[in-house]
Amino acid sequence: MDFNYVEELVYRGKNGDQLSKEKLALEFKPLIINISKRTFIDGYEIYDLHNECYKSLFKCLKLYNLEKHSFVAYATNAIKNNMNDLIKRTKTKSSTDGNDALSLHDDVEKDLPSNDIDLEDLLCNECDYIDLRFALNNLTEEEKELIDFIFFKDNTIQTYAYIKNMAYSTASLKKKVTLKKLFCYINQIYNNPQIKGLQG
Repeated sequence: MDFNYVEELVYRGKNGDQLSKEKLALEFKPLIINISKRTFIDGYEIYDLHNECYKSLFKCLKLYNLEKHSFVAYATNAIKNNMNDLIKRTKTKSSTDGNDALSLHDDVEKDLPSNDIDLEDLLCNECDYIDLRFALNNLTEEEKELIDFIFFKDNTIQTYAYIKNMAYSTASLKKKVTLKKLFCYINQIYNNPQIKGLQG
């Protein structure tokens, strides 16, 4: 990223030049995509995360002091801090479901409870393959692909992370959240068998 060029875009953008704002967004696009890829927040799609980052960028543009000549560092830190704040707010809002909102950094696994949900637990006496099939239909295509790749095709999370070009911790959390979601659907079906009839 050309810092001087960015400073010029910021100067013009602060003076109302819409084209400069668009070019500034393009300059930060690779960074925003990278940050979004490494972050998982339950209820947020990847484009939601992009939008949160761009909101931070344009807030920085509005507040930035042109005499500082350090917009790239200022905006980068602000975007990262905003994402961390969003994660914390989501965790606080859903404290009973803390797994659903976690920052995906390298040492995130120490924050996770140790009692993982195994697929074998989903196939216990209380759950048959029909229940599992109905529960799987409630997952997103990405979640179905993850379950199929890891459990039915017997691949590792590490392989999944490599193929998807994401951090191992990101893939691990996606697996944990997906299994938790699947487990909840199976419990709903078991407690209310009429759900299968409604879905059919």
